[in-house]
Parts: sequence; C-alpha cells; structure tokens
Amino acid sequence: MPASPRPASAPRRASVAAVVALGGGLGALARHAATLPQQTGALPWTVLAVNTLGCALIGVLMVAVTETWDAHPLLRPFLGVGVLGGFTTFSAYAADVHTLLGQGRPAVAALYLAGTVAAALAAVWAGTALARRVLPGPRPGGRERP
Repeated sequence: MPASPRPASAPRRASVAAVVALGGGLGALARHAATLPQQTGALPWTVLAVNTLGCALIGVLMVAVTETWDAHPLLRPFLGVGVLGGFTTFSAYAADVHTLLGQGRPAVAALYLAGTVAAALAAVWAGTALARRVLPGPRPGGRERP
C-alpha cells in the first residue's frame, strides 16, 4: 500500500492560501473589467467568453506546469486556482441562467446552460492540444505526453 502524502506544513498552507487569494483578486478584477461594457443580445456573451477563455488558459497552464516548466510550487495555485479561478465565474453563469428563466426564456437559458459547458470543455481540450503542440517537449521528470 503506498504511503499517504504528508500533510503540508502550516507555513506551506499559509503560502498557498496567500498566493491563491492574491491571484483570485487579480483574476476577479480582470473579469470585472471584461464585463464592464453593457451586455446586449439574447445571451450573456461576456460571461460565456470569459469562462471559455479562462478554460482555454487553464488547459495551457496545466500542460505548462505539469509537462514543460520546472515551475515554482506556488505558481500553479497562484495562476490556476487564483488568477484563472477568479477570472472564470460559475456564480455569474448560474445567475445568468436564473435571470433568463425569470424572463420567461427557458429555451435560451437551456442553450446558455448547455452551450457554456460545451464551450468550456472544448476550450480546455483546445488549450491543452495547443500547448502540447507549441510548447517544448516534456521536461526531465515531467509527465509524458499522450
């Protein structure tokens, strides 16, 4: 039976929490700036675009930090959980679906609900594929590419 991983030390947990909080604030500010222009049209396009872009960047980041870069251990939580977690938004997505339903537009709400999930998954896949094509091969000790 493999040994269970040792729990992170208190200073390590504090460092991770700090970089996630800092990154989350930066990501949320970037999302807020992206959503400042007034939305027009049938769908909340800005939130859809932000979530799709964020998922593509998460795909690129995960290849970079697990296969290519010999990155600092705090880079992944800062960029992945913090910046990109703060940039993407499930709460605004859920609120948009609720608003569309409240406006009596269930077909549009269903399209937005399913379309966002499909776009997010496709974006992660595309970001991963692009990163594997463009970034240098696996670093020594990095995860082998499929």
